[in-house]
Amino acid sequence: MQNKFTQKYYTAANSPLGGTGLKLSMDELNRKTVEEFKQSEKTPLIAVLENIRSAYNVGSVFRTADAFLLEAIYITGYTCVPPHKEIKKTALGAEESVDWKHFANATEAIKTLKENGYKVYAIEQAVNSLKLQNLHFEPNEKIAVIFGNEVTGVEQETMLQCDGCIEIPQLGMKHSLNIATAAGVVLWEIVRSRLLTTPTAAYSPVGG
Repeated sequence: MQNKFTQKYYTAANSPLGGTGLKLSMDELNRKTVEEFKQSEKTPLIAVLENIRSAYNVGSVFRTADAFLLEAIYITGYTCVPPHKEIKKTALGAEESVDWKHFANATEAIKTLKENGYKVYAIEQAVNSLKLQNLHFEPNEKIAVIFGNEVTGVEQETMLQCDGCIEIPQLGMKHSLNIATAAGVVLWEIVRSRLLTTPTAAYSPVGG
């Protein structure tokens, strides 16, 4: 029986659209192997997960971290760690490519980050927060961003140890984003700003 979900891929030569708007095949995506990922030059950016209760959210952050070649993920508190079946379900293998470390609490993670020259920011709505769209980091500046619990957010004690708070502008009623969504928004915005100034080989577009 034919699989009705089978994708048909075209090339520029046989496309009815003349090469415009084509979905790329898996081969054309230039996907890295786990070993190639580990050997690649990384974005000097670390995501810190503080007391995340959902393993699915943890896995989603791993997948995003893989997409943007993050240096690592720091896992703190009771956030679950790989190997874990629910992390695996959403990470889709990224838990094997992205480096991670576990710390008993965020304080220990922040101490290690600052000792290694990272500026640390909590992703939180707070007094005098920095608006995400106004941020500018130098291409090689070491940055770590902390994402907090799905209900309580980043702990107040943790926020006081940070170099600042970054806030995602929100225009609707809820003013609340799922942690995996927030991580995607924040990590992409930081990487995007660096793409504008450092079009390195690591960030080259497909075929570039």
